[in-house]
Amino acid sequence: MRKRTVKTSDAPRELKFIAAINMEAAAGPDAQAARPRRFHMDAYSGGTLAIAGWRFPVVVDLNGLTVRGGAKVYLDHDRAARVGHIDGIQVEHGGLRVSGVISSTTQAAREVVADADNGYPWQASIGASVREVEFVGEGKMVTVNGREFAGPLNVARRASLQEVSFVGNGADDATSASIAAGIAGERLQMDGTDKTVETQEKQDTPEAGAQVQAQALAGADDAVVVAADPVAEMRAKAAAEEERITVVRKVCGGDHADIAARAIKEGWDTTKTELEVLRASRPKAPAAHVVDQTVNGTVLEAACLLTAGLAGAEKQYEEKTLDAASKRFRGGIGLQELLLEAAWANGYAGRNFRNSREVLRFAFARDIQAGFSTIDIGGILSNVANKFLLDGFFSVERTWRNICAVRNVGDFKTVTSYRLIGADQYQPVAPGGELKHGTLGEEQYTNKADTFGLLLSIDRRDMINDDLGAITLVPRKLGRGSGLKINDVFWTIFLANSSFFTSGNKNYLTGADTALTIDGLTKAEVMFLDQVDSDGKPIGIMPAILLVPTALSAMGTQLFKSLEIRDTTASTKYPIANPHQGKFRAEVSRYLANTKYTGASAKAWYLLADPADLPVIEVAFLNGQESPTIETADADFNVLGIQMRGYHDFGVALQDPRGGLKAKGEA
Repeated sequence: MRKRTVKTSDAPRELKFIAAINMEAAAGPDAQAARPRRFHMDAYSGGTLAIAGWRFPVVVDLNGLTVRGGAKVYLDHDRAARVGHIDGIQVEHGGLRVSGVISSTTQAAREVVADADNGYPWQASIGASVREVEFVGEGKMVTVNGREFAGPLNVARRASLQEVSFVGNGADDATSASIAAGIAGERLQMDGTDKTVETQEKQDTPEAGAQVQAQALAGADDAVVVAADPVAEMRAKAAAEEERITVVRKVCGGDHADIAARAIKEGWDTTKTELEVLRASRPKAPAAHVVDQTVNGTVLEAACLLTAGLAGAEKQYEEKTLDAASKRFRGGIGLQELLLEAAWANGYAGRNFRNSREVLRFAFARDIQAGFSTIDIGGILSNVANKFLLDGFFSVERTWRNICAVRNVGDFKTVTSYRLIGADQYQPVAPGGELKHGTLGEEQYTNKADTFGLLLSIDRRDMINDDLGAITLVPRKLGRGSGLKINDVFWTIFLANSSFFTSGNKNYLTGADTALTIDGLTKAEVMFLDQVDSDGKPIGIMPAILLVPTALSAMGTQLFKSLEIRDTTASTKYPIANPHQGKFRAEVSRYLANTKYTGASAKAWYLLADPADLPVIEVAFLNGQESPTIETADADFNVLGIQMRGYHDFGVALQDPRGGLKAKGEA
């Protein structure tokens, strides 16, 4: 046995380290079974990567790459296809090199080893989780991994390496994956310089000539023979080369002329040529399987609200969320960008919005397994829309809320309440402590919640125009529509009160002296205070609210706030002090005088009890939800766009006549 040192330049092409994931094994089947094979990978070249789910190319900054404990090795990023584990990582020359052990006994591991032994040129693909991203705009330059890159692109400044995979065809052609099978008496020193190979030379008989046998890295017995007849050997080699070229051209056919040229130039055999053709025919896998965790639903929501300029948006999110939204979407987010971000997160591989229906299908995760959906665009749009829905809802008059009682109901059935006043006084407790039974009385009031709603759409034109304002305008309209509807129902029922406010109920005043003045208000106050319960006793409820139409707004405010009111007419009375100052809170509604409503009047006014004491009117809300709800979904097949629907569950009903008093305000 003697040693022979082979320089890199003298070695066969198959020995180039850059082209190999090297897997080693001990000699013999028993030793091979006892010791797992090893591999070496050039996993990432440090360049740009085109990755599904990212709008622009990605460069992984190796200075910020950390390794998740126990990084694993898979086949094609399939976690069920376990291959082994990593035990060595090195950043060198701006690239990532890893080594490890084929420690799994799965079919995938056996397939990787068997294909490598047959000469299949595996490539590598990294799987990383991104924690921090820097966006480099168009026209700007950035230096990463010792190289300069021009924007637009994303730089993954902080990422965690989770796994590395064997792939058949990677987008980063500089990556490689190979497996080296060890031979008895052979050891390969992977130090990047000389390759030292121990071989066993055998001297043949003089008749056969001198023969030197070297073991190749791939494990094949490529013998280098010094023949006795050099001319015969040359002829044999020429014939073999002609036959090899013919077979290569036949395997490549007319579809792989580039592979044929390389195969002829580099001396590939039939097996390697067939494997390369097969590799080129496979669909191209991404060079890295990277999940961007810096953009999530909350960040997209914040970006929408910041872009739309919603007041107080910065108070609704954490600082890191606002920072991520501001950095990722400088200048604001558009409607197309919002939908594309959601579609990419859910597996969409397109790079633009041209196929808008396909973008919507992925964005709304239609026909996509829930486990693969990482961003719910329907939930994001609904959350954003609800913020602007409330803007619209609170933009309309809400006087109704200040004069009514509110009831929480759990369903749409009719609910019953009993009169709060009447025979409900405590009775003396007899000796022995026995309490007498009371009753709720026979006077009852009912209410019932119903559903009111509206459907609006953001059509394809809004999306093509990239109008983010559409998702703020539509919910505002839906909110305003709900506010208008509850006003419409409330005041329709309140003003249709001809059988509620009557002389018989002793809660209705008529005549010229019922105009809203100090005297008129005094008369109304007296009538209210003189009301009695079913036993003929005072109800004990005080008036608190002066409800007036817009024409009486100034007088109502004066009676509540002014200390004195001077009469400048020729009347013999000259009132100065205002006896009602601070007594009755003035509430104004434009609905009271609107002629579209039965019972409307510009002169009639009302004196009401606090609704918490004795309500004249009640509003019931399903599950206590006083504001409307908005939901968002992809439009039906016959509609190109996004649908938004708003709905509100409520009901309105008059309650106790003794809770208020109406003054006609004229003769």
